[in-house]
Amino acid sequence: MNVTLSATLAANEEIVRRRRSGERVLNLAFGEAGLPVHPSLQERLTAASGQNGYGPVAGLPALREAAAGYWERRGLPTDPGTVVCGPGSKPLLYGLLLAIGGDVVLPMPSWVSYAAQAELVGARPLLVPAPPGEGGVPDPERVVSAVLHARARGRDVRSLLVTLPDNPTGTLAATDAIKKITEIARALDLVIISDEIYRDLVHDASTPFLSPAELAPERTVVTSGLSKNLALGGWRIGVARLPSAELRTRLLAVASEIWSSPAAPVQHAAAYAYTEPAELLERIERSRRLHGTVARAVHARFVRAGVTAHAPHGGFYLYPDFTGLDIATSDELAAHLLDRHGIGVLPGHAFGDDPAALRVRVATSLLYGETTEQRLAALEAADPLGLPWIAASLDHLEEALGDLGPARLPAPRAPRRVPVPGPAVG
Repeated sequence: MNVTLSATLAANEEIVRRRRSGERVLNLAFGEAGLPVHPSLQERLTAASGQNGYGPVAGLPALREAAAGYWERRGLPTDPGTVVCGPGSKPLLYGLLLAIGGDVVLPMPSWVSYAAQAELVGARPLLVPAPPGEGGVPDPERVVSAVLHARARGRDVRSLLVTLPDNPTGTLAATDAIKKITEIARALDLVIISDEIYRDLVHDASTPFLSPAELAPERTVVTSGLSKNLALGGWRIGVARLPSAELRTRLLAVASEIWSSPAAPVQHAAAYAYTEPAELLERIERSRRLHGTVARAVHARFVRAGVTAHAPHGGFYLYPDFTGLDIATSDELAAHLLDRHGIGVLPGHAFGDDPAALRVRVATSLLYGETTEQRLAALEAADPLGLPWIAASLDHLEEALGDLGPARLPAPRAPRRVPVPGPAVG
């Protein structure tokens, strides 16, 4: 087993260390929502602070009912009895890999923890490249051959994971891709895990969103949480919608041995959040607008500098490609950006990408300010890009990209197609 400290957390700790030593560093490495907690949630957490019992392993009934209502309003009829709550969607994903068993198909690139968690449970991820501009879903045309080839070699491939919208690319797979991957999962008898934690942060509310659970409810697990849409990362609460009683039983057995039950006070506050009261819907709407505005502004800086980058669709991520620079690997590129230009990013290699591909993950959500007052001002501003601290960050980025020498970047070329199956991690 070769699991190290999460690349996201390690990069953030290094940037914090450098800032404390006086270095000027723009933190584009950490995928935290970067916004304050809404006062109504603080009030409910405080009111529930006396709740110190363990509670049911699946989560409090009020939370499971509220989460079921949340999915119902999004076209996914949900029995509260199929909902399992956990201390964040990340532990739920880990528990699901244990409960489902076998190897898992992942899009390449994909969030740093998916492959690491698979290795922790003794599985091996099967990495299948995502189509250009449609991250988060492995290329449907290549999944069949990859899975059949892996099974022919004795591997037990049981599940397939998608992220909608995607981390690290910030893109959202089109509905046609979701339809195709769902058909393939059914044909290959794969459980689909649909990580939809960024669903409420699709920048354009009119963008079509299709969950695999709408097409294949009998084999799709949906996971979500409040760390992104309501910026509650530190509260650690997540929910999962299970397709069968059998899988729910197995997940609860895992949960009972790992986390027992989520923190009771947080569950009470989360139950209120999932009823979607007007003031929280307004906060999410403001957050969605802010994330989209800043992510698009950062994207524009990369494009102006001659760096290839697909436009973001949701969340607060970009995945620019620096092909053409005289740098050997994405790890060296990330180190160069940090050491020479004060720009903290994550190398694409951390997301399962080809180490020689000069792609990095950029997170824009910590540009909103250093204090609660600044972040609230960013939320409420008609033009957040005009705020001095956001403008200064964008100027820093533009200056750094200019110093890289855009003249050395050739015209964009078609992305390299990686042979399938790619090298398995684990």
